[in-house]
Formats: sequence, C-alpha cells, structure tokens
Amino acid sequence: MDLPNCVFCEIVAGNLPSFIVYQDSELIAFLDDHPLFPGHVLLCPREHYETLLDLPQYLNETTLTTTQLLAKAIEAAVDAEGTFIAINNHVSQTVPHLHIHIVPRRRRDGLKGFFWPRQKYKDDEAREAVRDAIEREIGKLRRED
Repeated sequence: MDLPNCVFCEIVAGNLPSFIVYQDSELIAFLDDHPLFPGHVLLCPREHYETLLDLPQYLNETTLTTTQLLAKAIEAAVDAEGTFIAINNHVSQTVPHLHIHIVPRRRRDGLKGFFWPRQKYKDDEAREAVRDAIEREIGKLRRED
C-alpha cells in the first residue's frame, strides 16, 4: 500500500532519484539525503508501514538480517569503527514510512551518543514501578498473540 506524498514510497516506485545501495523483493536501502556522516543509509520496507510497530512479523527476521549486512558493509566501505542504528516511531520521524538509520561512527566524531537529555529515576521505587508496568504489558501482549 503506497501512500500519496510519501517520499519513500516514491523512491520505491522509482519516481524520485535516490542512491540505492541495496534492494530485494521486500526491502530497499539508500543513502540519506541529509546524512549525519558520509555512508549514512536508510533501510525501508518496500510496502508502506508507518512504524516498527506496524511491520508484519514475517518481515522481522529479514529486516534485522539486512540491517546487520548493511552495518558490516558500511563499516568496511567507509572505514568506520562502528555504527549507530536507530528507528524513530512517530516522534522525530520526519518521513512517516518505517526506516532504519544505519550511521557509520568513529570515536570522537562529534555525535553525542543519544540526542536527548538523560533523566534519572526519582528513586528505586519509581524504577521498580516502571519495570513492573512494562513487565505486565509484555505479559498482556503475549497473551493476545
């Protein structure tokens, strides 16, 4: 299902120019137009899914395996020391089509790990309340499957 005005759907359809580094029947990867560093690649499913939460389960393994392949290739291609791999779901997602950022990294490259301020838990009780709430939700979701 392609969406009108979706830049990535237009790239998949071949209607917009892009610098494709990988493609198969399910996925496409291309250089980011606004890279953090040269070699910054975006991996997208060909079908339009807005977020990771929308991605069908049957695509999970191939998506992660392809992410690993691209990370290895990017590190070797640009002589990087590692990679930063990220997915935004809604917040900070500039294109509402699932895409995985694979960014080459080098020590002291100026990228500050995470791009947002860290917040500590008020105390151990608050940390445990959050941990417990997440664990309960996981249990609910597993029972729904």
